[in-house]
Amino acid sequence: MKSLTSPKVVKDILKRHGFEFSKGLGQNFLIDGNILDKIVNGADICGDDFILEVGPGIGTLTRALSNRAAKVVAVEIDDRLFPILDETLEGYENVHVIHGDILDIDIHGIVEHYFDGHPFKVVANLPYYITSPIIMSFLEGDLPYTDMVVMIQREVADRIVAYPGTKDYGALTVAVQYYTEPNIIVKVPASVFMPPPKVDSAMVRLTRRDHLPLDEREAKLFFQVVKAAFSKRRKTLLNALSSYSFKEDMGDKDDIRKILEGCEIDPSRRGETLSVDEFVSLARGCMKMICK
Repeated sequence: MKSLTSPKVVKDILKRHGFEFSKGLGQNFLIDGNILDKIVNGADICGDDFILEVGPGIGTLTRALSNRAAKVVAVEIDDRLFPILDETLEGYENVHVIHGDILDIDIHGIVEHYFDGHPFKVVANLPYYITSPIIMSFLEGDLPYTDMVVMIQREVADRIVAYPGTKDYGALTVAVQYYTEPNIIVKVPASVFMPPPKVDSAMVRLTRRDHLPLDEREAKLFFQVVKAAFSKRRKTLLNALSSYSFKEDMGDKDDIRKILEGCEIDPSRRGETLSVDEFVSLARGCMKMICK
């Protein structure tokens, strides 16, 4: 079967099916075999893995995944691609393609029906315009994923792996690092896609943490604190938290100062300098104040 990383082959397939790229769906198809190998190797896929792919496109990554995994379920929103996928995935018996929007589809149902409830990995070339919502939907969705290996905009990748005190460090960083241990697998130039996007990309691996430090109520407060801290980046923590409307009574400015000092956090620091562990400590301190 012809290689789907060959620009000529891809152009011939698209022309034959009368397919035109949709800018609104952020369609950019990978046409580099070396990058493809790095993605699959970076996901550490073995013969008993179940894979959920988001946006298979013409099936380039889908094929590579199916050659190593037990089963691949690919969710594609663009039904114009289904005739192409019928052709390119012919004979790949362990692949199932489902029509739907990954933000609306019943992923729990997919896990039960296709994976028999087993843990799975997410591997995908994500549309840039909805990267963060897709990632957060998995992180917050109480799903049995073990890893997410996703191609995203380089700028977003840099934010996800950023350190406290850097310009890229923000609420997204803290949220992703609360749930997972992220690392960049490979940086990817725009030239390896058809059509090339206007920005470079990166493949990141988000490995799920075995245990989260906070219970459900504490976690809700944690994300409120994070949002408050980054809503006014130039303000000190004391002023940012004091001016934020929390859903539960946090007390007055003096109470918030006591919380910060009790957590051994200088009230004059800015939110962007706090580590995830310090935000966890702060959320616990806030909960103690609320529960008094």
